Amino acid sequence: MNDDQQDLFTDSDLDTEYATPSIQRVENDYNADALSMLEGLEAVRKRPGMYIGDTGLGGLHHLFKEIIDNSIDEVLAGYCTEINVTLHADRSITISDNGRGIPVDVNKQTGKPGVEMVMTELHAGGKFGDGGYKTSGGLHGVGASCVNALSLWLETTVRRDGKIHQVRFERGVVTVPTKIIGTCDASDTGTTQRWLSDPEIFSIALDGTGQLDYRAELFLGRIRELSYLNKEVKITFLDELNEREVEVFHHQRGIAEYVIHLNQSKDPIGTKVVYFFKDQGDTQVEVSFQYNRSYSESIYCFTNNIPQPDGGTHLSGFKTALTRVVNQYARKNNFIKEKESNLSGDDVREGLTAVISVRLSNPMFNSQDKRRLTNIEVEGIVNTIVGEGLTTFLEENPAAAKSILDKALTAQKAREAARKASDLVKRQNALENSSLPGKLADCTERSPAKSEIYLVEGDSAGGSAKQGRDRTTQAVLPLFGKIICVEKARIDKALDNQSVKMIISALGAGIAFGNDEDAIRFDINKLRYHKVIIMTDADVDGDHIRTLLLNFFYRYMRPLIDGGYIYIAQPPLYAVRIGKDEKIYARTEADRDRIIKEAKRKEVHVTRFKGLGEMNPEDLSETTMNPKNRTLARVTVATAAEADNVFTVLLGEKVEPRRAFIERHAREAKNIDTF
Repeated sequence: MNDDQQDLFTDSDLDTEYATPSIQRVENDYNADALSMLEGLEAVRKRPGMYIGDTGLGGLHHLFKEIIDNSIDEVLAGYCTEINVTLHADRSITISDNGRGIPVDVNKQTGKPGVEMVMTELHAGGKFGDGGYKTSGGLHGVGASCVNALSLWLETTVRRDGKIHQVRFERGVVTVPTKIIGTCDASDTGTTQRWLSDPEIFSIALDGTGQLDYRAELFLGRIRELSYLNKEVKITFLDELNEREVEVFHHQRGIAEYVIHLNQSKDPIGTKVVYFFKDQGDTQVEVSFQYNRSYSESIYCFTNNIPQPDGGTHLSGFKTALTRVVNQYARKNNFIKEKESNLSGDDVREGLTAVISVRLSNPMFNSQDKRRLTNIEVEGIVNTIVGEGLTTFLEENPAAAKSILDKALTAQKAREAARKASDLVKRQNALENSSLPGKLADCTERSPAKSEIYLVEGDSAGGSAKQGRDRTTQAVLPLFGKIICVEKARIDKALDNQSVKMIISALGAGIAFGNDEDAIRFDINKLRYHKVIIMTDADVDGDHIRTLLLNFFYRYMRPLIDGGYIYIAQPPLYAVRIGKDEKIYARTEADRDRIIKEAKRKEVHVTRFKGLGEMNPEDLSETTMNPKNRTLARVTVATAAEADNVFTVLLGEKVEPRRAFIERHAREAKNIDTF
């Protein structure tokens, strides 16, 4: 029996003989009347997470993605050239396109106008069999109807055949049937969707005022991505809620321009962006890439505009061709001698930024979330197009080829050093004779699912956290100041950093370094804590340390972020004492002001916590560590390309993009405290 099992039983739980379970039988009332069937869109409102992932900020913004993807499908079909997005002051959203317009005639199968059928029936639309789309991002016909079901109200306006039709829904139910509300030019066609998401459904996605908490950057990330992937369309975004000027996105060079955008805050090798395109009827492939002097690879894969963060056959075809061609060129031109080993795929891809976009009539994915493409034929097509094109590029651009090979050979040497260094920080199994970091105050719980670790800034805060924690389930690891900036250092240098060693050793899962068979692996099954909580001071240094930690996790422990294991503690900024007995904590200045106002004429004393070390263990425990009272922010990635770009801008070598970023967001930082 292992340690995990020992915790499950006590001596009184077992007798010398096997016990027979005692079953108390009750009257059987389980019959057909106990079964229920949800009609129409009831299932979506009953279990929204099944359809949109969650009902937090991610799910709230996912509704926008579902509707704009429908407009983009009109682009793929060749009928749409303009899409307009508006975030209104009342927090409703409008998306309008100049596509064909949803059909409004009566569908013979349902007896409903086509627009009502699409908006109220799951698995209804033109994306099945011989429907209206050759290629599309949606496969199951649930997107628009789900948005309708989860909205307080939704209005669909269709311009078609010289007439303007409109229908209104409330919580998915038709309240104003489809009717003609005006006329238009026969050439003016398209669909306009305006909806207000239901606050009851998205109750955990409300801001401090109780309003839907929309983030303009989450809209812009997807809009920008779609505009690069679809050079045929112009997309505008008007943010009335935050009173921003209209932004226009139209990138006629497509994904080649996307690569330039992704590399703008890095230091590209050479000036040329490589671009390949191949059309094989039902399959279209676009590939574009460029090298830079960073130490990480950034490859983004899309199928019919849907991102595949886990890659798939398009990615494997690209990687195989890239590694093969670069090694062939290296040997042919004596960069690699006869007895020397080939460059690995990781060596060849260091500093590579690439975008792979395929359009298929019948895409197949590993699951409903479409994270990995599985069409086998795509691998061969991508392999061929990249192999032929890259061979020609290297032969015709020897200077660029030399820069790429020099970087790959340097990466090979650094990777060998990293493998040796990793042996010194590898976390062994908890049952083995392992050496955990000296300053780690571990918890007694053996189950990772019940355990959490606080990464705390400094010994002072670490001392308070150790005293205020629940020793059963909460571990505390104080860090030595700021960890190394991995954005500016290869992993072999990062592994020499004391704080990095401590984190890797404490978590026990290794690092996600490389994708080849002999690469260092991150094993999520060896993770010792399922909540990794970053707890830093609410000042500039604390923000910097948190950013450095997030950068490390994103680059070398990405499965932790993707799996939802990384959190940020939310300690209060103020303690407001009202009278002699009542003390209320405030996390923001707005909270502080509200508490003071509600106290009316009572005596009020406000304490400002300038650091975690100033909080006594009881305060820290009550506000930031006790699961019953605390607030944790889970770290997620909305758009991988945008996250990659932000880390490069904030922490990379180039100063100009960082200065521009600061100037652009200066207004948002006007109330930052200084110390």
